[in-house]
Amino acid sequence: MAISRAQMLKELLPGLNALFGLTYETYENESDEIYETETSDRSFEEEVKLTGFGQAPVKPEGEAISYDTASESFSVRYNNETIAMGFAITEEAMEDNLYDSLSARYTKALARAMAYTKQVKAAYPLNQGLPTTDNFDSGDGVSLFNTAHPTVAGGNNANTPTTQTDLNETSLEAAVIQIAGWVDEKGLLIAARPRKLIVPPNNMFVATRILDSEGKTGTADNDINAIKHNGTIPEGYSVNHYLTDTNSWYIITDVPNGMKHFTRVPLQTSMDGDFDTGNVRYKARERYSFGVSDPLGIFGCEGAS
Repeated sequence: MAISRAQMLKELLPGLNALFGLTYETYENESDEIYETETSDRSFEEEVKLTGFGQAPVKPEGEAISYDTASESFSVRYNNETIAMGFAITEEAMEDNLYDSLSARYTKALARAMAYTKQVKAAYPLNQGLPTTDNFDSGDGVSLFNTAHPTVAGGNNANTPTTQTDLNETSLEAAVIQIAGWVDEKGLLIAARPRKLIVPPNNMFVATRILDSEGKTGTADNDINAIKHNGTIPEGYSVNHYLTDTNSWYIITDVPNGMKHFTRVPLQTSMDGDFDTGNVRYKARERYSFGVSDPLGIFGCEGAS
């Protein structure tokens, strides 16, 4: 249905001082702090995790060498969705508007809606992969944030605490220690390290105190802030306004091929006119996908409350 003069009576009258409501700022591109972005040239992308080899055994003198086998552990598919929206304006509404261009204002509103949708979709794995929600699985068949990501060797990796805790110095240190103990599919230690902390707005002041205080937070002792002193979280923290659990917190690690974003078609806008009605139609369209290949690319906790 086209936007008509009946829907914009005030804009057609003289004496209007200001138009507002379509030009709010938007929290854009916060997903860039979480995801690796790659281009895609097909309807879906698939990535496979390989196992590698286990620890090499001792070869006794005169005996045959031992051979190990490699295999595929699991695969992940990214289905590129088409996200699109449009609006139409009647010919008469365009002609009778007394102020600025209707199309320019509503095109900005359309771009804002598209950007908002993209950030909500980007936050979905983090919001839905938490232990309580448990509505987004990684390729290994368990929830994204789980205490038992299985390995081919029969072990497990945990990228969430056994007991969910609020963000504080102790819980962050425990998470860093847990990350340091991660192993690959054959049980060999991997040199995984934290890179960045991701928090909702409710946790940003806590994150500042933990990462930037010179001394140990919440105590009168003369202890140093070991997290800051050691450079434990080298890239600091970023706030994501699309996280729905206000007590949650996440650590992006340096494990490659973790959180992935594929761009199939970048944002495109177009317009055309209808000859019979004179209505002008505008649309925006893009294709992309968000997901996770290796769940060890992120550590997440939903907080205690």
